[in-house]
Formats: sequence, structure tokens, C-alpha cells
Amino acid sequence: MKLAVTGKGGVGKTTVCALLAKALKATGHDVVAIDCDPDSNLAACMGYPHPERLKPLVELKALIEEKMGVQPGTTGGLFRLNPFVEDIPDRYAVDIGGLRVLVAGAVKKGGAGCYCPENALIRALIAHLLTDERTDLVLDMEAGVEHLSRGTVRSVDALLVVADPSLRAVETALRIGELAGQLGLRQILAIGNKIRSEKDRRFLAEALPGWKFAGFLPYDDSLRDAEMSGRSVNDGAGRETVAAAARITGFLAARPAGGQST
Repeated sequence: MKLAVTGKGGVGKTTVCALLAKALKATGHDVVAIDCDPDSNLAACMGYPHPERLKPLVELKALIEEKMGVQPGTTGGLFRLNPFVEDIPDRYAVDIGGLRVLVAGAVKKGGAGCYCPENALIRALIAHLLTDERTDLVLDMEAGVEHLSRGTVRSVDALLVVADPSLRAVETALRIGELAGQLGLRQILAIGNKIRSEKDRRFLAEALPGWKFAGFLPYDDSLRDAEMSGRSVNDGAGRETVAAAARITGFLAARPAGGQST
């Protein structure tokens, strides 16, 4: 299963990624999780000691030159468009509770030298993992679709847009849905997070009319306690949260491939 997870900052997107990756692993799958958010927090969320020591792939100068054939920072020049990337997860991923985790780093956007070897390497790695049938992939993205191109977007089983019961989260979700639609992605689903009551569920359902929900995760004080103490949210999550994450991955696995969601 290939999942890309996005949403407004503060809605619990990274926590949802960690929970879904653990739920997939619990079913016996080999899981790679990639932190594609410039504000990288996935490893810390999973309880990795000293996550600040994990250098993003886009900052590994020797790796960029090895794979792309040019030095980092090159823009507009010639470099490999199809680099060999299959060995990167084994060489650079860290094992966190049986999950392989990579920190990609920030992808540069248009006007900032986006046609560069660093971006091309990350896109090639994601494209490879999207087509690797042996591995489940969870992408922790920023609030957008910058890491997905038209050539790889159709390989994502679902773009999961996380929203908590707030107007700002809903506004961001709607913008992401529009951007993803422009890329041709139709497998867009919402996940309601930090749900305290049926009122919260109704708010999101009414604020995102026409959207299908992969599921809802409850508000869980134990998740915050785990993060504050440096423990993995997967170790701190309550039973209801763990069960809700498992229901979401089960729902996603049962969906027909390529089905339109919005």
C-alpha cells in the first residue's frame, strides 16, 4: 500500500503517519516511512533518540554526487534523470520499532532552483518505492503535493488529508484537494483527527461535502504525553487510537485500486 499523508500544520499529520505505519507493520508488511516535510518531526514522533542527528538526504553531498553525477546545488545543468536508488533505504534508513524511516528534506519549489539534482534524487526514490510491490510506503508530506509529479501520482493508493475540527484545517484540506486534482490524483480521502465527540465528526463531514473519510481518530491525551516525554506515539497511543488506525488501514486495503474518492 502506498500512502501520502498531508494536512495543515498542527492537525497531527505526523502522528497519523506514525500510527498508520505501525498499523501496516502489524499486518506483517515491510514498511518504509519517508519524512518529506521541511519541518521534519517523524523520527522524533516515533521516539528516535537524537533525531536532530539524522541528516536529510538532500543534504548528503556525497550521495547526491554519487547518484546524480553532479555536485549538489547544480541547477539547469545535466545530471542523471534515472539514478539507481534501490539501495538508499538499506543504506540510509533508520530502524524504529521495525519500521524503516528516511528523512528526505525540503524539496525546493519553483523560482528557487527546483530543477536540481537534490529534487530529482528524492523524486526518483519516491517513484521507485511507489512501484516496489514488496514494500508499503507512507509519505509524511507538507501541506501540498510538491513531492508528487504527474508521472508518479497515479501510483499512490491514496492521498490522505488529515483535518481536525477547525475551519483552518478544513480550508487547507480544500486547497490540497484542488492542487491534487490538478495533478490528476483522484484517490483523495480525509482523515478526521482529534475527535472528541459526534459533533466534531459532523462538523468535518459537513465542512468537507462530497469527501470520503478513511476514518476518524480520537483525541488522545496519551499521545501528547508520549511526545512530551520523548517516547514514541506508537508506544503511548491508547487502545482506542490503535484500533482506529487499524480500521483505517483495513478500510484502505479493501478499496478498489484507483477508485475516485472526491
